[in-house]
Amino acid sequence: MVGEADLGVEYRPLVLDPGDPDDERALAGLRGTSYIEFNDLRGLLAAEFGRLNDPPETGEGPADDRWVYYPWRRSVVVLPGPRTFRAIRLDRNRNKLTRAEQERLATLTVGVVGQSVGHAIAYTLAQEGACGALRLADFDELELSNLNRVPATLFDIGVNKAIVAARRIAELDPYLPVEVRGGGVDTDSVDDFVDGVGLVVEECDSLDIKLLVREAARRRKLPLIMETSDRGLVDVERFDLEPDRPPFHGLLGDTAVTQLRGLSTRDKAPYVVGLLGARDLSARMAGSLVEVGETLNSWPQLGGDVMLGAAGVATAVRRIGLGRPLRSGRTRLDIEYALDTLTDPDLDLVDDPPETDTEPGRPAATPVGRILACAQRAPSGGNIQPWSLHTAPGEIRIALETRYTTAMDIGYRGSAVAVGAALYNARVAAAANELLGPHEFVEAPGTPLAAVLHIGTGTDAALAADYPYALDRETNRRLGYGGRIPESVLADLAAAAAAEGARMRAVTEPPGLRTAAALLAEADRVRYLTPQLHREMFAEMRRPTDDLSDGIDIRSLELAPDERAALEIGRRADVMAQLHNWSAGAALGDYARDRVRSSSAVVAVTFRRESGTEGGGLTGYARAGAAVQRLWIQAQRVGLAVQPMSPVFLFSQTRTELDALSPAYASRLCTLQGRFLELLEVPEQESVALVLRLSYAAAASVRSRRRPVSGAEPRG
Repeated sequence: MVGEADLGVEYRPLVLDPGDPDDERALAGLRGTSYIEFNDLRGLLAAEFGRLNDPPETGEGPADDRWVYYPWRRSVVVLPGPRTFRAIRLDRNRNKLTRAEQERLATLTVGVVGQSVGHAIAYTLAQEGACGALRLADFDELELSNLNRVPATLFDIGVNKAIVAARRIAELDPYLPVEVRGGGVDTDSVDDFVDGVGLVVEECDSLDIKLLVREAARRRKLPLIMETSDRGLVDVERFDLEPDRPPFHGLLGDTAVTQLRGLSTRDKAPYVVGLLGARDLSARMAGSLVEVGETLNSWPQLGGDVMLGAAGVATAVRRIGLGRPLRSGRTRLDIEYALDTLTDPDLDLVDDPPETDTEPGRPAATPVGRILACAQRAPSGGNIQPWSLHTAPGEIRIALETRYTTAMDIGYRGSAVAVGAALYNARVAAAANELLGPHEFVEAPGTPLAAVLHIGTGTDAALAADYPYALDRETNRRLGYGGRIPESVLADLAAAAAAEGARMRAVTEPPGLRTAAALLAEADRVRYLTPQLHREMFAEMRRPTDDLSDGIDIRSLELAPDERAALEIGRRADVMAQLHNWSAGAALGDYARDRVRSSSAVVAVTFRRESGTEGGGLTGYARAGAAVQRLWIQAQRVGLAVQPMSPVFLFSQTRTELDALSPAYASRLCTLQGRFLELLEVPEQESVALVLRLSYAAAASVRSRRRPVSGAEPRG
């Protein structure tokens, strides 16, 4: 057997440090050789490192640069130090592999026996940074007929297969340690081969060596992986977890290594069928086994199947190396079968919305019916319409329905705001129809809140003037054009809130709007990353083909194409869980951030809490809900687009409530809430009923619909 020392110069580059006298002398000798080519990549790589987002601190400088001599290339490449080099080379792995995961995998040494299929596997592991060192074994030399599946070239013919693989890996990463066992493995060397590795990949053709390697792996309690390049079979034997597990999962029974030694390709066929299963082989592979020794020299393999197998093995190696669950057994990644089951893609991105969208149904015929219909048009979080409408002699009752509540609707406070807005709409419709009477809020056992409008014979000019605007009120999520809102307009908005006993607090200057955008964006990120809040958010959304009588018509989100794509990714709970694990996901707040930054103002409608009522009581929130609706109508009257913003912390009054709402992010929400209230200058004795962003923008594409009002009670 040829020793490693004899092969070293054939497959390992010489890494030279000019600061070392011996290396400097060797480098001087190379510079004095006319046929040695020098290629200094440091400038290009330094520029590439400078373009990295969130680059790591490598602790390296010019003194760590290395001159790498490739004897088989007769070339020297000048590179930065190993940490800088790998930070650049592996940056595009993130976050399929995080930096912490890369560091963990860098402690793993993988032994690969057999360098036909094994070449592709070893190179893929090196390419991904899925190991910290490789040990390659193969006794055979590369032939032209190997080039249908081995990613080598004509210049490699006649070279040991393990050396071919090692050279290719060295040209990818000269800092990755690679050992070559050019004599392959046998009874005398197999224990030495597996000694010191953390995982074995077996890809040789000899059945006796296959069994020999498994027995050695079992003695050392090492996991072993194999791939067969037929129907994507990936085979895993966890001898590290099951040291008594029989090799090949027991498929060959008590067959000994000596029984498998020296078999011809044809004689191997029964064992191959026993290992792979006659029923599980592809028809072409099974038919080819019949032809081995007749019209075929050996069983066939395709380059694409080998590449697929390398991907499957690399995935299994990553799972084992990172301590993720992977049991013994086998699975098939059968591309042929998958292509037979092609389906049309899920067209779940929303088409461009139509220019207009009308609401079904005819106007109510009676004055009371018109009051009910107007009340039903009130805004509510997620358009859930958390109320029921009842008529009785002389009154209309709007009852808070707890069945519609969500986690963010802490203590039904958000629902109370919606009930107050619905009552305001009922009042303006009653005033327009000369049926206005007194109103009241009732909090009683069994019913958290009810708003009662007594039918009278009165009117109110200011309320009646709001009637057409109440019917046309809408949420507009378009990006704004910017622009300052005149002070007189802001004063009229504040007066509208004050008319219902509330106060408007506004941020209108660009620095404040940028701060508000950042705070609301981070609150949206928390909403995405908190499982219950994420579920409820997407449960509110409706596609054009859904029942649109409640929830948010997704077209009304006014999404740009990139935002549509982001929303579809945002739907996935598994992706959100991964972002949570990484403490990432800043882009989840982009939608809110962009819209607030494009706005002219962010306003909060607040109300003074009554003493002895925690958070102001539901009646306080309901009265402020009327103020929200009155302000909203006034804003639309003067041409402003209005969008409610519902930060996760909106209805929270205590840290305990935040802990229950989002256990993982309660501290963060507490900080965000404090900063937001400080920005809006909300005093401690006031509560926020709702936050609105105001902007000058194009008309909304789609209006949210409502559940129909049928008689005295709406359906649904």
